[in-house]
Amino acid sequence: MPSRRIQIFDTTLRDGNQTAGINFSAEDKKRIADRLAEFEIDWIEGGWPGASPKDDQFFELMRDRQWTHSKLVAFGSTARPRHATDADRGLLRLAESGADAACIFGKSWDRHVTVALGISLENNLELVRESVRFLKQHLPTVFFDAEHFFDGYSANPDYALAVLSAARDGGADGLILCDTNGGSIPYRIAEVTTEVLRQFPGLTIGIHAHNDSELAVANSIAAARVGATQVQGTINGIGERCGNANLVSIIPTLQLKMGLDCGVTPERMKQLSSLSSFVNEMANRLPWRHQPYVGLNAFSHKGGIHVSAIAKSSDLYEHIPPEVVGNVQRVLVSDQAGRSNVLFKAGDLAGTDDLDPNDPAVAHAVARIKELEAQGYAYEGADASFQLLLLKAMNRFRHFFELEGFRVLDQKQGHEGEVQSEATVMVRVGQGFSHTAALGNGPVNAIDQALRAALLPYYPQLENMRLSDYKVRVLTTTAATQAAVRVLIESTDGVRKWGTVGVSTNIIDASYQALVDAIEYKLLIDQAAPPATAG
Repeated sequence: MPSRRIQIFDTTLRDGNQTAGINFSAEDKKRIADRLAEFEIDWIEGGWPGASPKDDQFFELMRDRQWTHSKLVAFGSTARPRHATDADRGLLRLAESGADAACIFGKSWDRHVTVALGISLENNLELVRESVRFLKQHLPTVFFDAEHFFDGYSANPDYALAVLSAARDGGADGLILCDTNGGSIPYRIAEVTTEVLRQFPGLTIGIHAHNDSELAVANSIAAARVGATQVQGTINGIGERCGNANLVSIIPTLQLKMGLDCGVTPERMKQLSSLSSFVNEMANRLPWRHQPYVGLNAFSHKGGIHVSAIAKSSDLYEHIPPEVVGNVQRVLVSDQAGRSNVLFKAGDLAGTDDLDPNDPAVAHAVARIKELEAQGYAYEGADASFQLLLLKAMNRFRHFFELEGFRVLDQKQGHEGEVQSEATVMVRVGQGFSHTAALGNGPVNAIDQALRAALLPYYPQLENMRLSDYKVRVLTTTAATQAAVRVLIESTDGVRKWGTVGVSTNIIDASYQALVDAIEYKLLIDQAAPPATAG
């Protein structure tokens, strides 16, 4: 028997765009919409025509779309009170938007009708019915969002159901039950949705949940479990206040765990992590590392007992295989690590993948990691530094250069004057010696420039290496300016990325440690030839 089909309705471009700090341009929205269409989301709500020039521009940009499955939805409201429906500017804009469908909201809580709108309950029913009827004359599909439905049902169930009846009588294709204030809980969502399904057989019944009680995903799943056939939400759960239901969690939960068909093929399910990352990038947001299913740490393992177990069978500590949603398993190395972590990690790294479990280097590496992490080092985001540490413990590493010394000078004249930074570096490479100086945008950049200048004659492959991220964390705030700091550096050569770490009470020294590890790791993975002779 085929599984029940759940329509996925995405409102990232409308509800998600109301997130504090997010401001999609029309071009951003088009790129996101096209990406959602590639994923074959059923319904993609683009915005509210007439609400802003940006939304109008977006709908104009979308007129030449060539989607094979997804449908574009225009959002709006019922007609304004005391205005003829067929002359209402908002409804006319929806009809002329070029969208495949409209989704309009109306009041279903009697208190909102009398207090917020200031009209009679009967007048509101007429607005809902006639607004839907007007749009059905111009668009093939019209959904009705029953705003504040669950609160309205609790206050006056007869009236809340009457609003749904009015939308149905107007020709609505779907009735969407909205937990607008985000205060409902799953068992109540299930009870009310069950009653609505009983009273409106044959119609699409949907759920639109907000996350103010951190239950939006749970509420959406509860509604789908009892028979709702449309789920509305946003990618990564972005949205006004605390956000909307997170489709990135809902889709795999419904399809992989509950056997409900969200229309996502296994190949597209593998794109879920990249879709999440893409929307974060467009929203200029840092990804949530602990986000279920797709976060960097969703399948990360730190405790030695856990790592020992997943080495035998991943499902002992993973609820699904990470690759199903396009994620990967990660084993972290930390002060909680044991031999299992080191052995597991070594198996992923060139040069250490043949490590014998009984090799004393394993015990030495574990002890050294614990010692360094007690000082403030962290290897969770510094795989390159970890590999260098492991190679040193195995006596398999040689330095590609030796530091004779460096000096950094900072100079500032007057309160408003700019700071000038200069670094001088002296290194030995084989039998060669290099003494260079460089100016930089701050002391760390100056050291980076000087060190590169000293090494490039010997290792020209460093030309394409650059720092892509730099983070500093104060480790003991009670020590104020005497505190140790941890510096994490991410580097890239345009093809690969790697992380390194340094710790010191001197930020320049900590930065230098991380810089040197980054450079030596680059030379290691390139299997650098013996040093050239400068000149």
